[in-house]
Formats: sequence, C-alpha cells, structure tokens
Amino acid sequence: MSKMRIKKGDLVRIISGKDKGKEGKVLRRMSSGGMVLVEGINIVTKHTRPSQKNPKGGIVRQEAPIHVDKVMLVCPACGKATRVSRAFLEDGRKVRLCKKCGEIVDKL
Repeated sequence: MSKMRIKKGDLVRIISGKDKGKEGKVLRRMSSGGMVLVEGINIVTKHTRPSQKNPKGGIVRQEAPIHVDKVMLVCPACGKATRVSRAFLEDGRKVRLCKKCGEIVDKL
C-alpha cells in the first residue's frame, strides 16, 4: 500500500475509474484502508429504513470512499495534478511540495 500524502481539505483530481477527470475536495480520509471520501465523487444510492432521524426512509444518494491511489493532488500554484514530495524548511517544519513546479502545497 502506498503512503497517504493527501489530507482533509485538499483539492484532488480523479485519475482513473468512472469519475476520471473530475475534481473535488477531500472530506475525510480513512488511513486504515487507504481510502478517501471526495465531495461529489463516487456517488452511490443507498436504500435506508425509516428511523428517528429520517422517518420516511427511502433512497439516499451519497459519496462512497475511493482508493487513494486513484486520486492526485491539484497544486494550488500551477493548477496541475501532481505527485507530492516532502521537505524541511530552515526553521525545521516539514512541508509538502509540488513535484511539477516545486512550490509549497501546505497552507502556511
């Protein structure tokens, strides 16, 4: 399994599967299975039973997790889908860098 270099709140582009080419924000990451939940991507229909929260029940459309290997980070500086590298600044902080343009990806 690859290392997860995607964080919650990152803008990512889908690189394979039925939603290839679409972009969305990461809502949640599940490090145990290497999955991420991306806003508006991998929409599935779920049949729900009536409950206190949803007294009517019915069919609900919601996002399902997608594997982290199917997404690439979109660099805020150059706007391209890129791989991520890590580096240390002079003050000792660890940051993520864009492999294409070399700019810092993290929000400082």
